[in-house]
Amino acid sequence: MPFTPSGFFCDRLIRERERRDGEGSLSKPLRFRGQDFATLKQECLTKKCLFEDDTFPASVESLGYKELGHKSNKVKNIVWKRPKEICENPQFIVGGASRTDICQGDLGDCWLLAAIACLTLNEKLLYRVVPQEQSFSEGYGGIFHFQFWRYGDWVDVVIDDRIPTFNNQLVFTKSAERNEFWSALLEKAYAKLHGSYEALKGGNTTEAMEDFTGGVTEFYEMKEAPKELYKIMKKALERGSLMGCSIDSLVPARFETRTATGLVKGHAYSVTAVEECKQSQHKASKVRLVRLRNPWGQVEWNGPWSDNSKEWVSLSKGEKDKLQHQSAEDGEFWMSFEDFKKNYTKIEICNLTPDALEDDKLHKWTVSVNEGRWVRGCSAGGCRNYPNTFWTNPQFRLCLLEEDDDSEDNEVACSFVIALMQKNRRKERKMGANLFTIGFAIYEVPKEMHGNKQPMQKDFFLFNSSKARCKSYINLREVTQRFRLSPGEYVIIPSTYEPHQEGEFILRVFSEKRNTSEEIENKIEADHPVPAPANAGEEREEDQQFRSIFQQIAGDEMEITANELKNVLNRVVSIHKDLNTEGFSLESCRSMISLMDMDGTGRLNLQEFRHLWNKIKQWQGIFRHYSSDQAGIINSYEMRNAVNDAGFRLNNQLYDIITMRYANEDMNIDFNSFISCLVRLEAMFRAFQAFDQDGTIRLSVLEWLQLTMYA
Repeated sequence: MPFTPSGFFCDRLIRERERRDGEGSLSKPLRFRGQDFATLKQECLTKKCLFEDDTFPASVESLGYKELGHKSNKVKNIVWKRPKEICENPQFIVGGASRTDICQGDLGDCWLLAAIACLTLNEKLLYRVVPQEQSFSEGYGGIFHFQFWRYGDWVDVVIDDRIPTFNNQLVFTKSAERNEFWSALLEKAYAKLHGSYEALKGGNTTEAMEDFTGGVTEFYEMKEAPKELYKIMKKALERGSLMGCSIDSLVPARFETRTATGLVKGHAYSVTAVEECKQSQHKASKVRLVRLRNPWGQVEWNGPWSDNSKEWVSLSKGEKDKLQHQSAEDGEFWMSFEDFKKNYTKIEICNLTPDALEDDKLHKWTVSVNEGRWVRGCSAGGCRNYPNTFWTNPQFRLCLLEEDDDSEDNEVACSFVIALMQKNRRKERKMGANLFTIGFAIYEVPKEMHGNKQPMQKDFFLFNSSKARCKSYINLREVTQRFRLSPGEYVIIPSTYEPHQEGEFILRVFSEKRNTSEEIENKIEADHPVPAPANAGEEREEDQQFRSIFQQIAGDEMEITANELKNVLNRVVSIHKDLNTEGFSLESCRSMISLMDMDGTGRLNLQEFRHLWNKIKQWQGIFRHYSSDQAGIINSYEMRNAVNDAGFRLNNQLYDIITMRYANEDMNIDFNSFISCLVRLEAMFRAFQAFDQDGTIRLSVLEWLQLTMYA
């Protein structure tokens, strides 16, 4: 990938190199903000001081930007304190981490806390997110760390233990045990990951579930739930999946309001158990029960099978012990599966990936992860409703290689789940970013095109309908759906609903059988087609005119400078009114000279000039072909076709760079910019080929600067 000083592309190049070195894996997580926990802790112990995290300071900036920002009255009396200043004998974990350790504070992050409660059900998962051997006694340095899955990579987040308090009470998440702090510190690390505590306000339980596991979530609407939902839930908990549920609130003003039965609308709950029990009074009767937890640590269901309901009389002591039934106002309660389906609106199940539980024999996913980006004017084509730009979205080839073992009725099919996740939108909320409405479509690749890893062109999508697609475009962080298709090759097109919306995403494909998915990109190369000769009479007349102008400007030396080249070209181009150009800039002409200057004089002789002019004429013809309504401009989405016709095969990252570098605010490219782009491309390809040995080049700083400064 070419080097560019643009922040995004530099960061992406660095990330790709880190992954090649194993960074971002479970065993070698990335250091968030470049902070190494072991090094920082040792520094504090050596200096006998407590860690203060300047990347997430104990200040208003870390609290928030609006409701918890500088102008908010809520933050005036908040004091950041370390646990040793809050209580005597603080502990990281008291008696094992459990779901009762999580009680919601004054932050609307019940979605996060419901996910943490689910996490406590599986120690192996929990202690990967919450590393053990952290304490307030032995080796205490005021520093802690937590690990999260973040857009395809595992990251280690370091924090200090200063926590927001009011009247010496924790403002946000707290434990039922006053001297226990693991859940409050975990919430702080997650807030740091997203920029502030306020960034955690409002969300979907699945978001945190996936950030704790790297798993993929499937949604079920209760009114459309499959008949085997109980079996699905039971199996999911057995294999370590995390599960949450909620009751939709149709009226926004009534969010998080209690119903007469003690349930709360617009609120996230954890599903912590699913059991089937024999009722002693009815020997043949069995009852299916679901255990749920309210992150508040209080406010429970008061209907059948609630803590003190009469239904418990029908169970033997052994059955009660199996269910760990107890009467306590701790936010946890049982209810019948039927009441669960009647009262809750949707359920979310986060299935684990192979690396989530190494010894999970019950369910193994094959996972392929692809990163992508929608760039305005280039690869942000919008949905199928926008046929002129839809085809420019990133394209991913999916090869389904093995059919399911349990295919019925002689059906040969492959089951798989597609998950499209948009990145960083929560973190960018303070800058006004909201979630895009996103989705995807799947197209079958014709057999004659199998193995041809070239992007599908505009006509393919105009004349072929999708084989499958997501149920709807929706403004969630992630859109997921399960499909069954015949073995073969397919193209997945992820997109925002509207075109021109710019953002990053990851596309994951999960299957129980083997599959491969990868972004379809051209091989980067250049050829130099001979331009089609113009009409002989016109050519001769233009040549004569050209030679005459060249001789007038070049004089006896028969060489021209960049300024003289500018005068020559602009006198000729001015004749072509349809190009609607103000002429070439001096900078463009300097680039042209650097391309054609074979003898290093910084000037062009007649032969070099003629070669340049032939190229410009060829490129002028291409420009005219794609010029919209002959207005003298090219739409940036058509630029990839124009570049292709000029003999350059590029990938999406390079098309993105070209759009950002050469298109104007209206995403159009004028003739001057078009020629400048092609001149730069040809010059850089030529320079690469001069140094190329095996598809890569190695340059010293001097060579690199010489090459790029003169290009």
